Amino acid sequence: MLLLALDTATPAVTAALHDGTQVVAESSRTDARRHGELLLPAVDRVLRTTGHTLAEVTGVVVGVGPGPYTGLRVGLVTAATFGAALGVPVHGLCSLDGIAYAAGQAGLTGPFVVATDARRKEVYWARYDDPRTRATEPAVDRPAEIAGRFPGIAELPAVGAGALLYPDAFGEVPAGMPEHQSAAALAALAAEKLAAGESVASGGFLPDRPLYLRRPDAQVPANYKVVTPK
Repeated sequence: MLLLALDTATPAVTAALHDGTQVVAESSRTDARRHGELLLPAVDRVLRTTGHTLAEVTGVVVGVGPGPYTGLRVGLVTAATFGAALGVPVHGLCSLDGIAYAAGQAGLTGPFVVATDARRKEVYWARYDDPRTRATEPAVDRPAEIAGRFPGIAELPAVGAGALLYPDAFGEVPAGMPEHQSAAALAALAAEKLAAGESVASGGFLPDRPLYLRRPDAQVPANYKVVTPK
């Protein structure tokens, strides 16, 4: 097994290789505006670091969000292209699950909350019973609304950039917790699930159900002028 994992759902542009036993290389850079520019060089770095070639990859793991539309699409399209070109399955995992798993690797047990920055004064978030067990569906909300709808949520430890941005709405962020996504954690989680025979979403060369959670900003105008040739 050689899994190539990548994620662009957060400002971190991250890629990693997992050989079925452990993560053998990871490359991450935080830049919310350069996902498309930085992702392929990151993939190239992890391959060159290990001496592997793209042809040796047996599966692709990609974070399916939730995340801002434009950045998230970069990872999804890249994963789908690799899957189609190599003829290997593409496994999609919730990006929040990868952050939760990384929090577990950093020593957090649970329960806790993962929250990332959704911009527009909102967060993408979910509550976890432990680093491997998500207790709620991923959602996008204003932080103050979360506290109102889920009493006691602010008493739980919190992880992620969203929790750091809105400390009044979330509980304490323990030291050493991940702020953004890590492809290494995503790869390790996928490898663990696959080895245990657990379901890892796969839609052939394209992961099922990207978690956009919001409609894209660009929309066809409701009343546009139709121009016809004379």
